[in-house]
Amino acid sequence: MSVLESFSLSGKVAIVTGASRGLGQAMAIALAEAGANIIGVSSSSDQIETKKIIEKLGREYLELTIDLRDSTKTHSVIEKSIEKFGKVDILINNAGIIRRAPVTQYSEKDWDEVMTVNLKSVFLLSQKFAQHVIERKVKGKIINIASMLSFQGGIFTTAYTVSKHGIVGLTRIFANELAPYGINVNAIAPGYMATKNTEPLRMDENRNKEILSRIPMGRWGDPQDLKGVVVFLASSASDYITGAVIPVDGGWLCR
Repeated sequence: MSVLESFSLSGKVAIVTGASRGLGQAMAIALAEAGANIIGVSSSSDQIETKKIIEKLGREYLELTIDLRDSTKTHSVIEKSIEKFGKVDILINNAGIIRRAPVTQYSEKDWDEVMTVNLKSVFLLSQKFAQHVIERKVKGKIINIASMLSFQGGIFTTAYTVSKHGIVGLTRIFANELAPYGINVNAIAPGYMATKNTEPLRMDENRNKEILSRIPMGRWGDPQDLKGVVVFLASSASDYITGAVIPVDGGWLCR
């Protein structure tokens, strides 16, 4: 197999949570461009654009409207994917929410919602996916989306910061236990990306200036910046990489 062939995802089936926009949409499109059929998961029926782009590439797209805040429904993501395609090879745990408030005022409701979507759903989906892949006796790929706040504390983002630290731990324990079954588990840690989640920061002139001053590349990241790394981690080109957290941050962590 040539090096370029090792990046092909032809015949593969990938689940991408949070696929309707931003990072999730860009990664879903990248996987489809590499050959995969896609299951897009979102909490609302707003995946029309993602679906159109992927089907125009000649790939199949299954849209699932599932609110990951309801953990009783999380298992249905894997089940419905198997019903449609007969298998799942790749799981991208991208869906995430953020709630901002000072730590002394952070509500229990916000804590519970963020932790359920950002961490608990990742555990449940990864567990169900792993069971499916092990039963099939094939290789599989799990890619979790971490954050710069997997390494730092941040401010006003209590539950988000804790959840993203947890993603790194979850990635490593799953990598250790699933390696014997041929399942690679890695994480991507995006830097400061121009998405809806970061809009409040970009609209704050002082915070925007502070953030840009620390990024060596001098710009906010774009969702397109994740396309190469997600295809790499989803493909056989990364078969000897597991438990890794790869920053895509314009050099933020170097500063």
